[in-house]
Amino acid sequence: MTSGGDGARTAVVHIVDDDEDLRQSLVFLLESVGIEAFTYPDAATFLAELDPDEPAVVIVDVRMPGVSGFQLQEQLGWRDYPAPIVFCSAHGDIPMSVRALRQGAVDFLEKPYEPQRMLEVVQAQLREAHRRFADQAERRAVLRRLDTLTQREREVLRLVVDGLPSQHIARELGASVKTIDVHRARIKAKTGADSLGALVRDVLVHQVTV
Repeated sequence: MTSGGDGARTAVVHIVDDDEDLRQSLVFLLESVGIEAFTYPDAATFLAELDPDEPAVVIVDVRMPGVSGFQLQEQLGWRDYPAPIVFCSAHGDIPMSVRALRQGAVDFLEKPYEPQRMLEVVQAQLREAHRRFADQAERRAVLRRLDTLTQREREVLRLVVDGLPSQHIARELGASVKTIDVHRARIKAKTGADSLGALVRDVLVHQVTV
């Protein structure tokens, strides 16, 4: 793994396929244009070595011994792993490709793949990977900020997110307006927000549950 000039981690490609010849030929293709790639003979090996914070694109075969490509896709979803997934299969058909895309894959390529098409897909998805992992890092940062709040402060913030002014929040929670304003000030201080409006925006943009 390398870092970009701005210190950001450079996105890599993970190739999960039981066909060793395909793995090696794909590594050669990607490295010919400066893309760092890692290979795994099965899903279990990949999952054991996975760095969840490293921006990446995953190229996976559909039919593999043990955990299939679709099962791997499901497991990555459970882990909230945001990497774009590209399926590559010699046994692809329309229903299979539709299933992959409906479950969140970004593309479905048939083997033998066309090298230029593979490069175009991977290069586009490396850019998407940077965006997805940056968004996830920001979302986790918002969650850490919210973890500093008490249950009562969360209740107040939830109503602020709903657009209610202090007077309405006070009535809703059976408190005085002054008490609600104190909670609002504490929420802003604890989360390090420039304003409650900015915090609300972060909550909404990253679809965080208060």
